[in-house]
Amino acid sequence: MTNQEKPKQKMGFTIIKNNPTDGHKGFGIGSLSLENVSPIFVDVEEGKAFVEIGAMHARSPIERGIKFTTNREDSEGGKLYWLVWVTIDQKPEGPYYAGVTACEMVVNREKRRGYKILADHVNRMDKSMKRHIMVDNMDDASKDILKAFLQSHNETLWVNSEETLHKALETK
Repeated sequence: MTNQEKPKQKMGFTIIKNNPTDGHKGFGIGSLSLENVSPIFVDVEEGKAFVEIGAMHARSPIERGIKFTTNREDSEGGKLYWLVWVTIDQKPEGPYYAGVTACEMVVNREKRRGYKILADHVNRMDKSMKRHIMVDNMDDASKDILKAFLQSHNETLWVNSEETLHKALETK
């Protein structure tokens, strides 16, 4: 078989648990662990937030059957969601919400079309994993929903979180 006939090897994204460098120095060094990252949807219309693990690979019930584009007009009249990447970390006081970043998504079920910028979703997940707080793009109602969810989901995590997060989710 020549080089041209060999099928290209695919390099998929692998979720690695615990320490990716556990005792070996081969493939996977420098891989990121998604163990402490959770995708949370904020449903603005319903006024609720919920964890949806399927969003890790863009396979949540909200995203299934929808063709996404970067053109807002394709999903006109659709429902607004915020996909929020939440990273939990540990500090001496205990666990806390370390990274919280929000991405916009609009889904029009009737048209089976949606709006999202995939690169933005990936970049914001990365920023969350790097302990950034980026929710300034959210409207006040969405921030209130997210704040209430984070507080009720685990009060200890909320109390231990940095003041940066508390201020970022303050509304008028």
